[in-house]
Amino acid sequence: MLRTLIAVICFIASVVSAIGMVGGAPDTEPSIARRIVLIVGSRGTACTGVVIARDLVLTAAHCVLPGADYKLVTYDEGRRPVLLDTARVARHPQFDINTLLAHRATADIALMKLASPLPAAFAPAAVAEPGRPIAVGDPFTVAGYGVAVRGDGKTGGTVRTAKLVATGQPGSLQLRLVDPVTKGERAGLGACTGDSGAPVFVDDGGTPAVIGVVSWSTGPKLSAGCGGLTGVTPLMRYREWVLDAARRMGSPVGP
Repeated sequence: MLRTLIAVICFIASVVSAIGMVGGAPDTEPSIARRIVLIVGSRGTACTGVVIARDLVLTAAHCVLPGADYKLVTYDEGRRPVLLDTARVARHPQFDINTLLAHRATADIALMKLASPLPAAFAPAAVAEPGRPIAVGDPFTVAGYGVAVRGDGKTGGTVRTAKLVATGQPGSLQLRLVDPVTKGERAGLGACTGDSGAPVFVDDGGTPAVIGVVSWSTGPKLSAGCGGLTGVTPLMRYREWVLDAARRMGSPVGP
């Protein structure tokens, strides 16, 4: 366990001053950044999550698989990493990892209950109300800690934002987003390694509300990699599970 902890701290130190989200995405504005967290696992994994209560984080189920320990990363005033313990993880019972690996729709949703509340610098994000129709071309904001260059872990670790639009056939099972400039035909903005679990925001009267989480990505023209499609698990089908699980964990999600 000590060796694992040292490895995690070394990983964090390597990405603290780096960038994330492929395609030259800009820094995330403070109103969104204060709702985003970095998740690290004892097996060397890194994901993104979004705060939905003072001690509760929403992320992707594949980010918190059984058999590993997971912690959240915050930073003290000197920008030194601080690891926060997780008390409990709840994965949606219908999540199937093999379905996800085939880029097909599954309940890739999970909640992380923290051992203690997050520092005051963090603020919970609103969960979008159900029933919002999604059409091709609708805009969304994705914010994550992922890498800016595929395969280079040192280019991750700072929250970056991509403005993407819906493409394909948007529905309640899966949502595919693309850079409106490149349209997935050549490399553009998009999620990459470390952005799994990242929140997808929709504008709700000037307030960002979470409508889904990042599950996978492709390169241009459906190739392997990043900068093509960003695959999202929408919350509309799983919203009630999120709210019920949050209540059962003692961290109800406010309106």
